[in-house]
Amino acid sequence: MQVATGVQGPGRAEIEERTLRTDRWWLSPLATFLVFSAFVVYATIRAFMGTDYFADPYLSPFYSPCLGDCVEGASDFGQPFQWWPLSAALIILIFPLGFRMTCYYYRKAYYRAFWLSPPACAVAEPHGSYSGETRLPLLLQNLHRYFWYAAVLVALILSFDVILAFRAMPDEYAVGDGETSGIHMGLGTVLMAVNVVLIWLYTLSCHSCRHIVGGRLRHFSKHPVRYRMWTWVSKLNARHPQYAWYSLFSVALVDLYIFLLATDVIDDLRFF
Repeated sequence: MQVATGVQGPGRAEIEERTLRTDRWWLSPLATFLVFSAFVVYATIRAFMGTDYFADPYLSPFYSPCLGDCVEGASDFGQPFQWWPLSAALIILIFPLGFRMTCYYYRKAYYRAFWLSPPACAVAEPHGSYSGETRLPLLLQNLHRYFWYAAVLVALILSFDVILAFRAMPDEYAVGDGETSGIHMGLGTVLMAVNVVLIWLYTLSCHSCRHIVGGRLRHFSKHPVRYRMWTWVSKLNARHPQYAWYSLFSVALVDLYIFLLATDVIDDLRFF
């Protein structure tokens, strides 16, 4: 005799209905599915294009740092992977992508939206069994804390890109007698700065960051600096889902803006 598992297993409420909820519980997972799918499609296309990712002085966050065979001016850390035959974005995207895919919040979001595991609170999932994250490929979710370190490095590089976005522009922005202004700020600079702030908020509000700064301590009173850091990160952690969404949108927006500049569809709005 086969023992029922999952929502029909022993100890679970004997309710035949999928859910007793009367609200539109399906709207949240549906919205997540549509937004995530749109981002994945857009990011995949842009990552494999390998072109139109640099409009001096702006470098798309999808291609930063540009370590492959990059266009002139896009590489600020050399090109050690110049032999790489595919898009330069594929060298670096594994790290921010790995960080987001293993993120505790994103797990909840795409488990519900794509795997219906479960689709919402108090809604039975269609799966007959549950093994958690104890088997491959979900066992790889435990790499999240290591991807966090890589995400910090990527955030530092994106911060450096913002500084470079204040560089003097090419000759067409000459201020007189063939000289260029010493500093530049355009709409692209603002978008990149906002994006990097959201990236830092998302990275520092991470559950792994909270554990790193305040975990494994028996007495907070003996570690006042780490306790203060833990308290600060805990406050950020309360808004981690919002930062996850905002930073996702901002990354795509900055890349799209730079793409439009690189393809001469629009001109950068310059402030000075």
